[in-house]
Amino acid sequence: MSFVRSVIEFPKKMRIADFIVVAALGGLIYWLAVIARQWGAHVQPTVEIHTEFRYLPLYTLFSMTRGLVAYLISLAFTIAYGYIMAHSQRAERVMMPLLDVLQSIPVLSFLPGFSIALIAIFPNNNIGLELVCVLAIFTGQVWNMTYAFYRALKGIPTDMRDAAESFYLGKKEILTKLELPASAIPLVWNSMMSMAGGWFFLTVCEAFTLGSRDFRLPGIGSYMSVAIDKGNTPAMLAAVIAMGVMIIVLNTLLWKPLVIWSKKFRMEETADEIVEHSFVLNILEDSKLVKWIAEKLALRREKEIERGDAKAKLDEKKLSAQRLLGLVGAKEPVFKKIFGWLIALAVAAGIVYAIIDAAFLLSRGLTLGDWSTIGIGTFATFLRTTVAVAIAALWTIPVGAVIGMNANLSRKLQPLIQFMASFPAPMIFPLVLIVLARFGVSIEIGAVLLMLLGTQWYMLFNVIAGASSIPTDLQELSSSYGLPRNLKWRKLILPALFPSIVTGAITAAGGAWNASIIAENYVVPGKERLTATGIGAIISIASEKENFPMLIASTLALCLVVIAINKFFWRRLFAIAQDRYALNK
Repeated sequence: MSFVRSVIEFPKKMRIADFIVVAALGGLIYWLAVIARQWGAHVQPTVEIHTEFRYLPLYTLFSMTRGLVAYLISLAFTIAYGYIMAHSQRAERVMMPLLDVLQSIPVLSFLPGFSIALIAIFPNNNIGLELVCVLAIFTGQVWNMTYAFYRALKGIPTDMRDAAESFYLGKKEILTKLELPASAIPLVWNSMMSMAGGWFFLTVCEAFTLGSRDFRLPGIGSYMSVAIDKGNTPAMLAAVIAMGVMIIVLNTLLWKPLVIWSKKFRMEETADEIVEHSFVLNILEDSKLVKWIAEKLALRREKEIERGDAKAKLDEKKLSAQRLLGLVGAKEPVFKKIFGWLIALAVAAGIVYAIIDAAFLLSRGLTLGDWSTIGIGTFATFLRTTVAVAIAALWTIPVGAVIGMNANLSRKLQPLIQFMASFPAPMIFPLVLIVLARFGVSIEIGAVLLMLLGTQWYMLFNVIAGASSIPTDLQELSSSYGLPRNLKWRKLILPALFPSIVTGAITAAGGAWNASIIAENYVVPGKERLTATGIGAIISIASEKENFPMLIASTLALCLVVIAINKFFWRRLFAIAQDRYALNK
């Protein structure tokens, strides 16, 4: 009765913040209903993408939903994959090279397999095609987040881990009370960058072709793709504006509150003097409804913890009694081992089948000239990615360090940086190509600039996150000793940033390889195709023509090159960063 009475009397105590929260919940429910209707609709042979302005709000909603769903999947994958890799050296030896390969494989190499499998599973509705788009966006988001989370776990100070063990904290408690808070800052900043990476391939994910089949989903990406095909300049400008509005909304409602919230997990004693505010956080803090729900959830969690502790003690007593009586058998571990081996065998069988099938396609579908083309294209793209990463490092390291170490500057520039990084570079490619043509720059060289537009932000966000994590007392100590600026950079800033620079460079290189599929093979308005020599162009054209032998061979060549580069260059730099320059040493 007390619960019913509190629910009845609650509206009398509601504030303006409570009405805003209720309205937001109502809007969220309506949003989910619209999305459910779109995903559950019967699949259509051809989907018409309307270029009238009135369709843009709905298309924007669809694209934003796909990006957010992909982000939630990416976050779950990041925590699971990064946690296992950081805690198991045996798993790390396999998972790290696999991560290097996956983050460098272009989206178009995933799309055919995703499409065929998921559309076959969901042949009568849009769920399969929607999942294809979500997973394609996922492949553009997740790798950067995983690298950042893994590096953050490896960088936790040893004394803090020793303190957690001295308090007899379990693995779950260490994860929630130490590891996730310690990784909050780099994870939030790299989440923003990863979301931007997903938007980069929006036009590819929402509108792509496989041979004679044309797959389209209503969204900003497909709207822009159709507008470009038709040469509809007003529609292209409208898509750019809609994309900008969506980025601003996400930054206001999601990223800015998360950035402010994450700063409370800085590992230092000196508090940040500048207090930042967020409209969303102010509403949540002022809402009695939110406080009431939080109190109820906290009370429920306390009861669950008490029941869990009581159950754990009872189980321990039972286990002790069984051990004393000799009743503890080995069946359960044996069953677990058998189940684990069955899963491993199933995965291995799937991999072997895929390898055999791919080898069969390659043996009958490619000539020596095709392999030569792939080799030349791979080397050309390698040169472009190297130049793009080097140019990105030249300006992102000094700029990111200044922004990250200045809380006031970070607060002012974070929305602008987030907007610029989140805006899909392919949407401004036509303008960039027009400028390059005016100066007589060919696509062979211009592709480097197109890669740079999408990959430089990986470096900037990692450097900003690393700089913002440098303890303030170290900065104040260097200032109190009157260190010259050059010496301060050499002795404090660059060494402290080195792990972040390496992580940013690895993800930027992977992003550049990924971006090559658009940068090296771009269709400008009027159906004019600009193609550069490169593995990205080969993969893009092979996917369009449904040339699976060429697609598999070019992807395989890219994977081998990336594995070699990461093993003999990036991994060594990463080891140096962890051994010599990590703040936990």
